[in-house]
Order: sequence, then C-alpha cells, then structure tokens
Amino acid sequence: MGKIAFIFPGQGAQYIGMGKDIVLKCDKSNAVFDDASEALGFDIKKMIFDGDEETLKITENTQPAILTTSIACMQPLLECGIKPAVAAGLSIGEYAAHVLADTFSFKDAVRLVRKRGKYMQEAVPAGYGTMAAIIGLENGVVAECCIEASKEGIAEPANYNCPGQVVIAGEVKAIKKAMELCSQKGAKRTTILQVSAPFHCSMLRSASEKLAVELEKVEVHNMSLPVVANVNARYITDKSAVKDILIKQVSNPVLWEDSVNNMIKNGIDSFIEIGPGKVLAGFVKRINKNVRVFNVEDIESLNETLKEV
Repeated sequence: MGKIAFIFPGQGAQYIGMGKDIVLKCDKSNAVFDDASEALGFDIKKMIFDGDEETLKITENTQPAILTTSIACMQPLLECGIKPAVAAGLSIGEYAAHVLADTFSFKDAVRLVRKRGKYMQEAVPAGYGTMAAIIGLENGVVAECCIEASKEGIAEPANYNCPGQVVIAGEVKAIKKAMELCSQKGAKRTTILQVSAPFHCSMLRSASEKLAVELEKVEVHNMSLPVVANVNARYITDKSAVKDILIKQVSNPVLWEDSVNNMIKNGIDSFIEIGPGKVLAGFVKRINKNVRVFNVEDIESLNETLKEV
C-alpha cells in the first residue's frame, strides 16, 4: 500500500442507522457519539439510530450527524494503525478532515457545524433557491450556461464533482433556465436535487458572515496533517489559513475533481471514504481509474477495507 488519503462525505449521504454496527463493536466509536450528544445537548445517537428521515434531513441536524458518524467510523482504522498522508472532505466533510488533522477539537467542530447548518438553512427562504445536477457536459460549458441563465437570476456552478458531473445552484427560475441551456448544449441529463437550500453559491453569503462570527470563538490548533481545501483544491498546512477558507467554502464552489487530482499528483494512490455512503468513492473512480478506492461505513465495508489495506 502506498500513500493513503482519508476522504469524508457531504450532505445527502445521511440515512437512519448509519454507523450503528460499528458503534456497537467499537468502544471508541461509541464514545464519539457520546461526546457529540454532550456537546450538542441532545441525544444524537437516538436521532440517527432510531429517528426519522424527515428530522435527520433538516440541515442543522444533518451536518452534525454526518460529522459524528464519519469520525466514529474512522476510529477502527486509527486503532489498526492506518494513517493517511492527507485528508479531504466534500463540504461538511471538510470539517471531519480538520478533526482528523487536530485543527479543531471534535466537540468544537460538532457544535460549529450545527450552527453552520442552521445559518445555511436560514440564508434563503424556502422555495426561493435550488440546486441541479448536470450530467455529461464539460465544466466550461456548464459555467457558460450559468452565465447566460443569470439574466433570469442567480445561477452558478456549486460542485465540480468529477468529469461530466457538475452541480449548479441559485434561484429557481435561473437554475431551470440553465438546465434548459445545458440540455441544448448536449447534457445527457439534468436533475433538480432535493435539497433545502442552494448551497455553495453567492446566495449563502449571509451564512458565511454568521459562520465567521462563530469561528472566531473556536480555538484552532496546529495541524497534524494536510487538509485539501474545497475552495482552491490546495494542501492546507497552516492553521492561520483555516478559518478564512471555511468561511469562503459556504458560498463558493467545491472543487472536488481538482482536489482529488491534486492528491494523486502528490503521490496518493489509495483513497478511503469514511462515513455514510459511497458517493465520493464513485467520484474518485471516475476521476482516475488507476487508484485504489475503499469505503468504511459499516462492519462489512470496514472488514473489506482492512483486508486490502
């Protein structure tokens, strides 16, 4: 095994019961859930394991739930001595990467992302903004379509996920116009996403400003390993850069494809997605077929990964 990257999923990967069987088998994973409940002031384990989908998909619940599950699922890997050379995460997943890198304490991070979720939800009135996935079109063409659609309102690229998949965000009328233009340019498919707000676009600047206030209250520590930032796809090793990057991340596009390519350029040949789902693992495979990709979200996937790594 060469150089490993730990990568952490973003919002949309959540499901009821995520992480449960790992928590039942690993005391340190269970302790992560206990720490989260103590930090948040409510039983997050009960919400994730025994709650309902509607409650879980409320953004201020989803974000701490995914962070907690990801950090819990990571514990068995660390206990087995598996250490990454770098970490990254998509959107909320970037916070899990920073917990791994010791930038923030886990309790500070989980409180922070609950507020982040609340601010992102509040930034745009319900029904005013949306997001859409554009499949089968080059990045530059999608960006051009957004510029053209901006005559109808805000329409911007929000996630550059992998070759042939870009997510756009903005005002409903403008996004529908952008989808129409992308279809005319040859997109294989355009799909409205079931999200609660238009994440990672300029409509969320008010959330960025509120998050900046909360970040000022949080202590940032020296980083124990690099984290690749969503906003510029660069390796971040200096703690002084972290807060500004995370403020910008809320209302700027996620450069996931560039992030993965940068890690590969720096010698990463194995990626382990840690937390609910396999979305990022799928993106990595589409970005580069020559790297090894694993995921850890339950005991079965954990055992398979440990056998290979």
